[in-house]
Amino acid sequence: MEPQLLSDPQQHPTEEIIFSHIGKSKVLWIAFFDHLRTEHPDITPEWRYYNDGKSWLMKAEAKKKTIFWLSIVEGGFRATVYVNARQAPEVMAAEIPEEFKAQYQQGIKAGKLTGWTILFQNEKDLQDIRALIALKKRLK
Repeated sequence: MEPQLLSDPQQHPTEEIIFSHIGKSKVLWIAFFDHLRTEHPDITPEWRYYNDGKSWLMKAEAKKKTIFWLSIVEGGFRATVYVNARQAPEVMAAEIPEEFKAQYQQGIKAGKLTGWTILFQNEKDLQDIRALIALKKRLK
């Protein structure tokens, strides 16, 4: 189990705090958020402290629709995109990696959410999250 980061409810996550945890992944962080600002200005990220998990998570929304959740881990960060099982036809027709389609099919349970988590480690991870964000925004 990974150690809990950003667990102080009184300490709002700042770039300084985030960068102290994510280390070399800072380059990916900057590229990811530059992409969001330029390609998806309607997405509004907001840090919230969640008592159930005892940590801060970023919830990114567009028009009241949750696009992804983001958390900080030691040495990096990860984002999770959830999609409802009823959206399977759109997911299977989407331009996302085949491995994501297979993961989605394996994770579907009637009427439940299934999702993908990207741990940012390289440029491919940025490409993958961009595809998932575009997909999520297209879904009704």
